[in-house]
Amino acid sequence: MSKRFNAAHRGRERSRRAVVPLAAVSVLVAGTALTGCGQQRDADVYTVMNSSTDESYHRWDAEAMARCGEQLGVTIEQQSVPAAQVMTKALRMASSKSLPDIVQFDASEMPTFADAGGLVDLRTLGLSTKDIPDGIVDFGSYEGTYYGAARSVNTLALFYNKDVLDKAGVRVPATWAELREAARTLTRGKRYGLALSAGGAEDGVFQFTPFMWSNGGDETKLDSPQVAGALDYWKSLLKDGSLSKSTVNWTQADVNDQFMAGNAAMMINGPWQVETLNTDKSLHWGIARIPVPEAGDDSVGPLGGAVLTVPRTGDAARERTAGRIVACLAGQKEQLTYALNSWMVPANAKAAAVWRERVPELDALADQVATARSRTAKLGAGWSGVSLALQSAFQSALTGQSSEAALKRAQQRATSGN
Repeated sequence: MSKRFNAAHRGRERSRRAVVPLAAVSVLVAGTALTGCGQQRDADVYTVMNSSTDESYHRWDAEAMARCGEQLGVTIEQQSVPAAQVMTKALRMASSKSLPDIVQFDASEMPTFADAGGLVDLRTLGLSTKDIPDGIVDFGSYEGTYYGAARSVNTLALFYNKDVLDKAGVRVPATWAELREAARTLTRGKRYGLALSAGGAEDGVFQFTPFMWSNGGDETKLDSPQVAGALDYWKSLLKDGSLSKSTVNWTQADVNDQFMAGNAAMMINGPWQVETLNTDKSLHWGIARIPVPEAGDDSVGPLGGAVLTVPRTGDAARERTAGRIVACLAGQKEQLTYALNSWMVPANAKAAAVWRERVPELDALADQVATARSRTAKLGAGWSGVSLALQSAFQSALTGQSSEAALKRAQQRATSGN
């Protein structure tokens, strides 16, 4: 897997995941919890399953695990599988009673496993949420219980080509009206003013949430005027010609490719693209918070990233040690190291303050994270159904159907599950 593909994958709660029925998860996980651990394990060897298949991320994680293992007097082994396979792999291991000691779930998937009773409350293992902003605590929680510790988080922001904006005399937009006008002005020839992902997958939903939430919309009522207003705004950009018609097919990696090729003056994207952006020394880019409907509104984006969890295996002693490993990997020092490597924002507020000083060019991203929230905070495991309904609504509304009609159908789908 290429570095660009994997890095783009990890920030935006992955789009090509297998949808596993909650009932199936409950049966498999409950069986494991009731019967306990079914395999003989080396007392001093602990396994972490994650999606760090990319060489760089795998190496960074291995180095962190070696440091924590030395500190705790244990050996920590890393088992990396493709992001889309983490949940299904965990379920297969649960059914064979061979779960690893720690699983790094995408935060949008964690509630499904937690809902089935498959995870240990991290607070009972001694982990503290001191110095972690409430939004990030919620990010790793399900129904008020803290199951997942984030090392770093990310969100979306507005990236812009400094040279293109300067030459056109366009200021970095801060409101929807300013963004629409800037995008129109910057659209010239083969270059679009703005690129974003509105594809029929989780990428598109991830990118829509800042517009929906900042406009007062809510995932519990997809057919509200506020959600329709956000989708109508996207449609206005498309009608202006400021967005490519291909936006309905683009992933966030595609969006970054368009920006780097000079085919877009601005883009909505995340920090996982920074490493790739920096490979082009001639590209002078800047970053700002995503514009809001009216000046003074909060720019509310989605929190993205993964959380470290301790599966319920029935071996209380190993679970306690696994908790200590999670505490080390998600500790302030290791968070800062990981965040500086990956361009993500540390979850710990003190580590994030140091991070701001070390990477001032991403300061706006830290501001965006401060107001961001988890997509699963309100709906928990029910988020996946809403996401699928929204994905269908985008495809319909951006190719001709009214936003109201598309979202009415989306709400019906989300409610009925069909």
